[in-house]
Amino acid sequence: MNRRRAPRRISHSQRRDAPAGREWRQSKDDQWRGRGKAKVREVVVEDERHEQQVKETVPRGTCQTMCPSREMWNREAQNRLHRFEMLAGSERDQRPKGDPSRAVKEYSRPAAGKDSTNPTDLRPPAVLLKTVCYLIDEIAASSDLHPWTDAYSFVFDRLRSVKQDMIIQRVSGIDCVAILERTVRFLIYASYQLCGEPLRLYDPRINDTHLQENLSWLLDCYKTGTGPHPNQEEFQALGLLYNLGSARVAQHIMELPERLRSSPTIALALSINRAFLERNPVRLLRLAQRLNFLQSCALHRHLVLCRRDLLLIYSHGHSSRNCCFPLNRAAQLLSLDLSLTSQLCQTYRVKVNQDSQVVFSKAAFTEPEQGTLHCKLYHNIVAEKQRDLTIGRIIHGCS
Repeated sequence: MNRRRAPRRISHSQRRDAPAGREWRQSKDDQWRGRGKAKVREVVVEDERHEQQVKETVPRGTCQTMCPSREMWNREAQNRLHRFEMLAGSERDQRPKGDPSRAVKEYSRPAAGKDSTNPTDLRPPAVLLKTVCYLIDEIAASSDLHPWTDAYSFVFDRLRSVKQDMIIQRVSGIDCVAILERTVRFLIYASYQLCGEPLRLYDPRINDTHLQENLSWLLDCYKTGTGPHPNQEEFQALGLLYNLGSARVAQHIMELPERLRSSPTIALALSINRAFLERNPVRLLRLAQRLNFLQSCALHRHLVLCRRDLLLIYSHGHSSRNCCFPLNRAAQLLSLDLSLTSQLCQTYRVKVNQDSQVVFSKAAFTEPEQGTLHCKLYHNIVAEKQRDLTIGRIIHGCS
């Protein structure tokens, strides 16, 4: 029985003019490598084309004043000018006039149908920085504008407007860093200065939200932008002191370059954070004595818990009928004067006898009712460091 023989397969290397096995593999490798390079070139060209398109679509502000003239006229017609923006002499008029040299663009929420990218309504980076400096020097640091809660409310709103213009224009670089640094300093100072004020005048949660957002943006600018950034050490430490106990912030600090992480300012902040995590209030308050004024402002919101822990620990460790602790020594540990130390002890039901001695008792220690402990009364560890520093110098970083 005749079977048809299957046609013989001829390998690539046996074909006429085909390269030998090693040569063939080499040629295939070269082909794939060439295709890979071509693919990379295509991706790079596509990225560059996309970046160019983004640059062309991002609006660029052309407004050279702190407030677009159209907005000032509209608010003037609607009688919505702030008293800090009125033309001198027209304050008592039925419809005060706006002063072009004092009016500042207010924050407005994005709304459907509203064009927020009109270049004539957007201020370029240089004008934004000039606006921030005006808000600091002429409003926040002014000794004539009282109360300071009014100045804070005005500056806070206008800084939100500055941030809005920056986001729309995707501002970056030196001007962006300079604006964010001053904004963060202002919000940190306000968190201390307005502590304890009624919610209708100052909301600490809203202030905290905007402080965290601006600080996060600033630290990202340090990370992604080209330096030098001479104030980076200061703000890395401020971020850690403000967010004591935060694992995310601590991880961020540990990922910094060794040169930056081992600087004296950041090393001190790390030591304070470690004391906070270890619930060692004595060491924390002792290290806090070495902080400057603005660093103390960032730390101050943790001091209530720190002092509470100290009294609780001593109430357990020195709980005895026959054991008395000198009041002046307790005042030294708490970084308070004698009268405030005695007042704080009484708030936690810790007895102070007639001989100016603290009688600690774990049974007597009691948490105070909400609203009875006023943080502002115990600010002297911070207040004594301000001395002759003006608000302008603090926010501009001249301390």
